[in-house]
Amino acid sequence: MKALGLRNIDVITVFVEDLQNSKSFYQEVFGLSAVYEDDNSAVFDFGDMSINLLIIPAARELIDPGTVASRESGSRFQFTIRVDDVDAVCIELTMRGVALLNGPMNRPWGVRTVSFADPGGHIWEIAQQLN
Repeated sequence: MKALGLRNIDVITVFVEDLQNSKSFYQEVFGLSAVYEDDNSAVFDFGDMSINLLIIPAARELIDPGTVASRESGSRFQFTIRVDDVDAVCIELTMRGVALLNGPMNRPWGVRTVSFADPGGHIWEIAQQLN
């Protein structure tokens, strides 16, 4: 068997309180259409990976006996999309009504970033490698 660490992550499922609001956000901010949806979820393709938005009741069933953390518990991960021009993307995000958490700013490790949260509280970072 090929080591799991050598395989691609195909789908990341994030748990959301309001599926319609989250779906609209992904459509408007990322310019995507759902590739699959039902009453419990909506799936969006990001290149070679998909994000599955799953409502909390279905998430509880999916991970039982695990526990779904509340949005107020804080973030434990962030998604990063690399771009050529963070400042241009930042302007576009602002025009789409996205509230920025921080940035744009140059990080000590040579990357310029800006961050925002989706309606479910999941953190997204837009990153540009600096020369």
